[in-house]
Amino acid sequence: MKTAIHSITFGITAASAIVERRFVDYDGNLCAAGEKALGVSHAGGADIGEECPLALGLPVIEAGGVIAKGASVESDATGRAVTYSAGVINGSAVDAAAAAGDIIRIKTV
Repeated sequence: MKTAIHSITFGITAASAIVERRFVDYDGNLCAAGEKALGVSHAGGADIGEECPLALGLPVIEAGGVIAKGASVESDATGRAVTYSAGVINGSAVDAAAAAGDIIRIKTV
């Protein structure tokens, strides 16, 4: 089991349904592909209008594909972490992901 270390935990009102362990944008939605993240959702996520807890530091996140340890990551179209290619870097992988759906730790920026 991966252990998260949240150096900062705060909330945002969910503008859309937010799933746990995903990048969340500044408007309270799951991040779009390459979008800058405000934080990573945790503690179950949130439904529209609810407060969603977000974390910065060393949170756990769902991978959207293969990610090498130490690689810079960005958001895919559903808020999962993927290897950086052209969007905004939202962190770096502390663990490797062998496939989409793996849960890894990232160091947020």
